Amino acid sequence: MGFNRGWGVVLLALLWVSLFAGLAFAGDIVHQDDKAPKVPGCSNDFVLVKVQTYVDNKEDNEYVGVGARFGTPMESKEKHAYRTRVSLSDPPDLCSPPKNKLSGDVVLVHRGNCKFTIKAKVAESVGASAILIINNRKELYKMVCDSNETNLHINIPAVMLPQDAGESLESYLKKGTPVSVQLYSPDRPLVDTAEVFLWLMAVGTILCASYWSAWSAREASLEHDKLLKDAPDDLPDMEGTGSSGVVDINMTSAVLFALIASCFLILLYKLMSFWFIEILVVIFCIGGVEGLQTCLVALLSRWFKHAGESFVKVPFFGAVSYLTLVVSPFCIAFAVIWAVYRRISLAWIGQDILGIALIVTVLQIVRVTNLKVGTVLLGCAFMYDIFWVFISKLWFHESVMIVVARGDKSGEDGVPMLLKIPRMFDPWGGYSIIGFGDILLPGLLIAFSLRYDWAANRNFRTGYFLWSMIAYGFGLLITYVALNLMDGRGQPALLYIVPFTLGTISALGRKRGELRNLWRGEPERMCPHIHQ
Repeated sequence: MGFNRGWGVVLLALLWVSLFAGLAFAGDIVHQDDKAPKVPGCSNDFVLVKVQTYVDNKEDNEYVGVGARFGTPMESKEKHAYRTRVSLSDPPDLCSPPKNKLSGDVVLVHRGNCKFTIKAKVAESVGASAILIINNRKELYKMVCDSNETNLHINIPAVMLPQDAGESLESYLKKGTPVSVQLYSPDRPLVDTAEVFLWLMAVGTILCASYWSAWSAREASLEHDKLLKDAPDDLPDMEGTGSSGVVDINMTSAVLFALIASCFLILLYKLMSFWFIEILVVIFCIGGVEGLQTCLVALLSRWFKHAGESFVKVPFFGAVSYLTLVVSPFCIAFAVIWAVYRRISLAWIGQDILGIALIVTVLQIVRVTNLKVGTVLLGCAFMYDIFWVFISKLWFHESVMIVVARGDKSGEDGVPMLLKIPRMFDPWGGYSIIGFGDILLPGLLIAFSLRYDWAANRNFRTGYFLWSMIAYGFGLLITYVALNLMDGRGQPALLYIVPFTLGTISALGRKRGELRNLWRGEPERMCPHIHQ
């Protein structure tokens, strides 16, 4: 890959990384948090509730609601959940006793005009078996109690439905069509295999990219040494030559990262729409094609060396190898097919392949030259990640990074800037995802550690690469532990990964008395042709 094309891949990838420096979540759909304290009679854990509907005695749509803090806990097994008739309340808000009979029915009511607990008490007093409350927006809301409420012994389940689901059921009932529902809340598995595979994907991507980066640096160094040996008179001129196509991150770019990233993220947050997502898909495909092409050419050139070293001049692109000409149409076709069919169930496979290829390519092209630059870069990413996941709620009333990652207001199921795997054994479905930055940014530091080890002739035990990989694996593992403890709500993964990776390398360097060498950069190598 030439230098200009390398910069193209770098800029595209840094766009994705700047938007999602570090993010992992498992499809949380409940937006309002539970700051209200638990009180006697109002101490249920918030749970998602499956609302399986039957229209005119035929199975219809399944909706997802959220159980209230008060009321009877939801049944967890579908086989124990009874199918019950649904009735509309009159008055619709059920803030006063209804005019119609509701005995044994599930009552459907509108939100507003009185407290949730009052609605539930009225429903219970007239013999309703459960209450479904229609929210006034498409999102869900967690129903809590006021801290000064007493006598909250409500003995029927209460569930909040999103606006579109509630209106659909209401339209059937107003037409006189019989509607019944099953209400139950299946338990989420403690660990889903999706998280295991994501962990393996992230660790494997950094492992492969680090070895490619170190191998490329070694080959460039050996070639440089050979040139020095064959042409010693040109030594002053060749000292400054570097490996073409390699971009070194400096202190300035490391510091500017957080500012540029924030601007990109706010822009995407404000302009989020269907058409804006389409533009992002095109940009992602361009970067994915470049990454996939680079990886395939590098791999196939081991077997088809002649095709990889034979070049033809192509307008606009310059000298291009025959192997690249053969591989490029396949890569373009792969990206186009994914873009066209990205909404089907298996499209995540193509997205992950393009994303991993892009990340591996960037980790081979972009390099952190020393621990000093790595510390500043990861430190800025660490603060950026925490701010846009957690602190941004204070100004925007929602987590900006999570809203953008979900693709809210776009009509799309997330944006194409993430690796994702469906939660295969989770009854709630959805995806576990990981941001490009969770892999790429720590990967820059880990790749540096392997180059340092090779330059210093260190083995696994005495080097830094093995320990930094272990630290990264533990940091990502802690991320998923926190994710499950937070019921799948988005977590800033770099909050956990950065202290593990950066802290491990720094602590080892200090213990071995090499922190200054790590801080300044890779150790100098003696040319192999010079003998003492």
